[in-house]
Amino acid sequence: MLNMKRNILKITAVLGFASLVLSSCGNGNPPLVWFPDMYFPVAYDPLQKAEDAYSKHDNEIPAFVKQNGATGLTPVEGTVPQDKDGIFAEALLPKNVDEYNAGYEASKSVTVSPLNAANLEKDLERGKLLYEKTCAACHGTAGDGQGSIVQSGAYSGVPNYADRQVTLGSVHYVIVNGRNAMGSYAGQLSPGDRWRVAMYVMNEFKGGTASAATAVASDSTATK
Repeated sequence: MLNMKRNILKITAVLGFASLVLSSCGNGNPPLVWFPDMYFPVAYDPLQKAEDAYSKHDNEIPAFVKQNGATGLTPVEGTVPQDKDGIFAEALLPKNVDEYNAGYEASKSVTVSPLNAANLEKDLERGKLLYEKTCAACHGTAGDGQGSIVQSGAYSGVPNYADRQVTLGSVHYVIVNGRNAMGSYAGQLSPGDRWRVAMYVMNEFKGGTASAATAVASDSTATK
């Protein structure tokens, strides 16, 4: 009787192991998935409505529901957003000299900042701060091209803004793309801050700008 029980247990164990092996080697999907988020990887597009990859119902995560299913959340308090000004329409960097020159000439017709005109005073204050930290070493605090680097003799040829025919758009274009010996500062300044520096340059050194949403008159008597 004891031997019979042992044989039954052995047969049961062998059959159980065989069933496990056969089921694990099958080509079909398992009938039950314990961790579907791991079995079905979910890659959300932040600009589209989020849906569960393993079911047909909408994602019910509260943070997404508040945004009609969109997964692109606002930055956590205390963090720094990459483009809080919402400026996304900047063109790609020019690929050759012809593209650069064409873009530079076209930029001269841009006389309106995309920033909110209601924040003009604050934008100019920040533009001044950024200019003094980023640009003044070469361009000088007076915009005369006599910054500390130039005065040290290490660098020369920086133009005086008073002698240049520039507009808000062309100053911004040079900040983004560089010009002559000046490299691009797109990596040092956010999209919004590039416009703030350009606005400060026009306001401080080229006769002023009444509003971020109004045209900035260029100096027609200046020379290139």
